[in-house]
Amino acid sequence: MADRSSSSMGFYCWNSLFYWLCLTSILFLLSSFFVLRSTGRPQFVFRPSSDANIVSDNINSGGGAAVFCEKFIAERGVSKQVLKVFMYDLPPEFHFGLLDWKPEGSNVWPDIRTKVPNYPGGLNLQHSIEYWLTLDILFSEYSGSSNSRVAVRVRNSSEADVIFVPFFSSLSYNRFSRLRKQERSSLDKLTQDKLVQYLEAQEEWKRSGGVDHIIMAHHPNSLLYARNQLWPAMYILSDFGRYPPNIANVQKDIIAPYRHVIKSYVNDTSTYDSRPILLFFQGAIYRKDGGVIRQELFYLLKDERDVHFTFGSIQRGGVNNATQGMHSSKFCLNIAGDTPSSNRLFDAIASHCVPVIISDEIELPYEDIIDYSEFCIFVRTSDATKEKFLMNLIRGISKEEWTRMWRKLQEVENYFEFRYPSRDDDAVQMIWKSIAHKVPAVKLKLNRNRRYVRTSNVSVDREPPAFMVPHSFW
Repeated sequence: MADRSSSSMGFYCWNSLFYWLCLTSILFLLSSFFVLRSTGRPQFVFRPSSDANIVSDNINSGGGAAVFCEKFIAERGVSKQVLKVFMYDLPPEFHFGLLDWKPEGSNVWPDIRTKVPNYPGGLNLQHSIEYWLTLDILFSEYSGSSNSRVAVRVRNSSEADVIFVPFFSSLSYNRFSRLRKQERSSLDKLTQDKLVQYLEAQEEWKRSGGVDHIIMAHHPNSLLYARNQLWPAMYILSDFGRYPPNIANVQKDIIAPYRHVIKSYVNDTSTYDSRPILLFFQGAIYRKDGGVIRQELFYLLKDERDVHFTFGSIQRGGVNNATQGMHSSKFCLNIAGDTPSSNRLFDAIASHCVPVIISDEIELPYEDIIDYSEFCIFVRTSDATKEKFLMNLIRGISKEEWTRMWRKLQEVENYFEFRYPSRDDDAVQMIWKSIAHKVPAVKLKLNRNRRYVRTSNVSVDREPPAFMVPHSFW
């Protein structure tokens, strides 16, 4: 009984002690609260600054956060983060020398402040991204600290985000890939061989293994001989149709738009009813590889009402005919050819003609930024070749839906315009932005590769075995 009595007493004592401890803590917290209120606001309480009030006023007035941020940066002199590009001073034979530009003295580059070398017209233009990007980097040295710049040239490669290789590979292929009399190798192949030798001798290439290098190969057949040797670099391509996935892929490389060949539809006031052609295609019909679909569609659609499906080329006014046809059409077919992509998609965008894409393996520029389904119709090849499937799909799109896509085409067309000097969010700047998106992955790869750099060159004296092994043992 004595044990039970003492146990009960201990229990009640502990309960009382716990009760008084809780009461004391509550009273202390309440007194602290009233003391703080009586002595003014503590320093750790957030006070809206004048800048915060400005932000709130601007956003609430309808300007929008993004608009205000740009205005704030411009007014306060805070420069936007730009891509820092180190460009090799390659000899002119790799770039503007291919345009018949002659250097003066020891100059490697033309003085673009006085005269810009012309790029050849016709179909050469569709793969001319090498020309526009190189001009833009050269111009960055003369344009000052403009807030519109996305990429700037730096002279110290250790400060650069990427290393730019200004080889006009598409132009080299278009002009010099054919063998001339008594030649064993084309000039294009010889130039690629020289490029590989040049790059492998550079400290920048040795330091990174080429991972942070940018090489342009927009024409599907360009860089044909060097691509397997320079594959660690980031390629700028039109598609992956002629590349194995271990050489080029969407994780490592960039897909860039073609430069459209037909004329842009300036001041377009057309309507659904004012465009008499329902579906338009003009181009090569008989193709190899994945382009066999063109022939199948030709026989399916050639007799359809309001459909223009015919052979065409740039000769004999072909560009003007295509321009007029696309500007007069509601929908424009973009069908896989020898490779998954073609210039026809970007001609359609420039014409505000809703693209109908039939190419299962196509990759599209800036698709991490742009939702192409808002202004394009995608059709699987297996569906497009079914009787009446394509025409039922196109005829089932309402006037209102077409008009919405037509308006969206006008909103996005600037993303596909190549200009010099470049302008906000044109094709040149969008390509630089696509490269900038890859930079964190490039840096991650480089940093991981440097983990054991200190131990890779350490020499170790091999200890003799604990016991001697007879020579005849093995």
